[in-house]
Amino acid sequence: MISEKSASEATAMMVAAAEYGEAKWTYKKGFGVAGKTGTAQIPIEGHYDAEKTIASFVGFAPFDNPKFIMLITLKEPQSSPWASETAAPMWYSIADDLFLYFGMQPKN
Repeated sequence: MISEKSASEATAMMVAAAEYGEAKWTYKKGFGVAGKTGTAQIPIEGHYDAEKTIASFVGFAPFDNPKFIMLITLKEPQSSPWASETAAPMWYSIADDLFLYFGMQPKN
């Protein structure tokens, strides 16, 4: 368990990360997305290989009354090693359908 204050602070950081972080170009304005990318190198024979990564994006929306939470994890993505260029766009592509499914409209 974490305190309500800690949960609010973590949510605020994830809202800022989604809107202004590495994957900001994928952000859907008005839907109140909170999210965070993650890119990790995969250890190979005692060292890390910069070309082999695990890319992830976890997010939920809307941040103030979530209708869904989703995690995308890609092992060794082919188009880019970075989560901001692989997992985040995939998350938002699926989230577009979830926004419709849950009847979510963008807020100004």
